[in-house]
Parts: sequence; structure tokens; C-alpha cells
Amino acid sequence: MESRASATPRRAAAHRTIWRWHFYAGLFCLPFVLWLAATGAIYLFKPQIEARLERGYENLAVDGAPAAPREQVAAALAAVPDATLNAYELPRTPQSAVRVLVGRGSELTRVYVHPQTAQVLGAIREEDRFMRQVFRLHGELMLGPRGSWLVELAACWAIVMLATGLYLWWPRAARGLAGIVYPRLGAGGRTFWRDLHAVTGLWVSAFALFLLLSGLPWANFWGGYLKALRALGDGAVVEQDWTTSRAEERARNLAANTPPAGHEGHAMAASGPQALQGTAGAAYAELDRLVAPVASLRLAPPVLIAPPSRAAASWTARSDAANRPQRVNLTLDGERGTIVRRVDFHERPLLDRIVGTGVAAHEGQLFGWPNQLLGLLTALGLAMLSVSAATLWWQRRPAGVLGAPPPSGTRVAPGLIALALIFALLFPLLGASMLAVRLLEALLLRRLGATRRFLGLADAR
Repeated sequence: MESRASATPRRAAAHRTIWRWHFYAGLFCLPFVLWLAATGAIYLFKPQIEARLERGYENLAVDGAPAAPREQVAAALAAVPDATLNAYELPRTPQSAVRVLVGRGSELTRVYVHPQTAQVLGAIREEDRFMRQVFRLHGELMLGPRGSWLVELAACWAIVMLATGLYLWWPRAARGLAGIVYPRLGAGGRTFWRDLHAVTGLWVSAFALFLLLSGLPWANFWGGYLKALRALGDGAVVEQDWTTSRAEERARNLAANTPPAGHEGHAMAASGPQALQGTAGAAYAELDRLVAPVASLRLAPPVLIAPPSRAAASWTARSDAANRPQRVNLTLDGERGTIVRRVDFHERPLLDRIVGTGVAAHEGQLFGWPNQLLGLLTALGLAMLSVSAATLWWQRRPAGVLGAPPPSGTRVAPGLIALALIFALLFPLLGASMLAVRLLEALLLRRLGATRRFLGLADAR
């Protein structure tokens, strides 16, 4: 049996190793955490922001019967040359502008059409919409796949930071709850910042870990890793309800924007606005028969009706609700104007339901405004965690060096190695970065005198 005397140095060495990883994890990911907290806090209020931005397309003057859906689609297609219908969105009220998504190649344009006169009131590329820009800033820093990898890497290191922080926080000889469950705000100085950091970390960690984990299925690398594992288990390519990269999203758009074989150019062969209206009216006459039966189901908005394409052989409709458990997919018979098949959220594969529920909570839409408030408080907590961490580091940082906790000087415990391997298997990008850091430290950084001293590696053995 291991003696208490020998166990204490080993625990101290493990504590120092974990503290060191906590420090470097924070050093790398804190700027990203602040960025994700800020952009995520904005995205939480997407419904309210979009409603405000599009208020000019609501409460329109309507004094008669609405135009036929095919006429509204024809007007939208006339506004975007060489486009095809991607989806027709059911108007939420009789006074709402009709949103028509038209596609050209892999691009989508949202056209706003007056429901009665079929006059085009405005148009904007989907990628140019404000909340779409926030989505790109949040998920990929507007850098495409490289930005997605950076955000994913930062999220993985943030998980390490939170897990190691909870270990360091764990009270071992505490007297009372002060400094553990609530901060000693009147203590001042370093104690104030230490309590603010530790207590905020305690209360925010569970929610922050949930946000980090629920966002990973959308990440380029980890999402692709998950999809590959699913395909390996199912023996086929898995069609998911979410995309993991801009390229995959564009490919889906292209398929949905491409008419099925034998119908190419059905909405593009016309040579002028009047001819286009006749062509589109003939091609999309079935839409008129589908709007009423789909609207009668009162699905959670927005509800999109899409024509046959290379993505789907028949007419389809779907609820694209932000609260994903409310989503429904329909297969339609355009000739008869009937619903052929309905798939509700609870009928989807288990993993899709888990991810969908997690994403709805991640975006603040699962249980209304309390979900938004919880997300906002978590974002503010992460910002407080980052600011207090930077302040603590600055206060204790010796002159001329980074101020990282020194290495323990002993071999890493097998338990920590096993834990690192588990993390590497769960998060391959994290594992690759950990290996890269270890090799960089062993092969280069320790050989450079000034760098070794600055990073606190001088005493390592």
C-alpha cells in the first residue's frame, strides 16, 4: 500500500501538471471564448432581431384577395435572372410579405413579394443577411474551413480549461462556503479576483460545457468525424439535418436549386418578364394546390414548400422552426394536392434528436425566453471568467517571463495519461494539438535558452 508520505508528493505533482494545462488552455482559448460569448449572445436573440430588421415587410396594406402563389413565385423569379424556385415560405399573416427563396447555382436569394399585388418589395442574398453574418462570425470567424477548425480547436481547449478548472477549484480543506460557492466581494485585491474567477467558473461550467459540446456537431472536423462514425455504423452515407461545412451547405443548395432530370430550364427558358411569368406559372401551378393543405396543419413557422429537384424527387414541405423538436417534414403529391408522408421530430434517429435538441437549446430556442436568458447569463459568465483569469495572470506574472506554473519535474501519473488519451479519442483535433505542443516543447522550445526561461521550462527534467 502506498504510504501517505509518498502519496502527497504525487498528488502535488498531478496538481501542478493540471494547473499547467489549465494555464495554457486558457492562454490559447480565452480570446476565442470572449469572441464566441459576444457573437453567441447576439445570435440568441435571432428571432427578435430579424423581426425588427424585417418589420417593413409586415402589416402591409391588403384590401383584396391574395395573388396565386405561382404568380408570387413568378414575380420573385423575374427579380433574379436565371434563378429557379428553391422554396416558398408560407406567410405568417395575411398582411405579411411572402418570402420566396430563389436559387442560382449554389446561392440563395430571399425575395419579398406583396401578397396581393405580387409586387417585389425587396431582395437580399441569404449570405448577406445580418444574422447569417453573425452565424458565420460565430462559427468560422469568416475564414471558411480554417476558421471552423480554429473555433473547434478553441472549443476543445475550453473544455480542457473548464474540466481542469473544476479540479483545481475542488475544495480540499475548505472552511465554509465563502470563496467556493459565493465570492468574498469585500476582500479586495487578489482574493477578490480569485474568488470571482473560481466561483464564476463553478456556476457557469455546466452550462458552458453544454454549449461547447452541443456546438461541436456543426464544426467542420468534429462534425465530419461524427458523420464518418455514423456512416461506418449504418453502412451508408448519412443525410443529417445539419451541415458541417460551407462546402456541404453549398452542395445541398446546388442540388435543391437544380431541377430534376428532364425539367432543366423550366423556369429559365423565358426571354422576358411576361414570358417568365407564363413559364413559371405552368411549372409551379401545383404549388397553388399545395399551399392550403400544408397551411391547414399549422406547423411551427417558418414553413417552406419546395418543388421537385435533384435533392428530392417530389414536392416537399418542412417546418424550419428554430425550436427543432417542433420540426416536421412532409412529402407532397403536387398533382393531387395531398400529403403523402409526414415525419415528425420524434420519428427521426436518436442521434439526430439529441443533436437537434442540443442545438435548439444552444441557440436559445428550446424553451422560450428563459432559454435565451440562461444563454445570455452563461455568455456573461464566460466573459467574466476570461476577464478575471487575465487579471489574475497579470497580477502574479513575474517580470520578463510568461508566468506559467512550472513543470512538476516528475513523470506524469498514468491516470493523467489515460485521461489525456480519452480526450484525444473523443476530440481528435484536440489530441493532435496536444501531441503537437508536446513535440514542439520537447524538440525545440527546451533547446532555446531564452524561450525556455520565458515559458517556465528551465526547471523541467
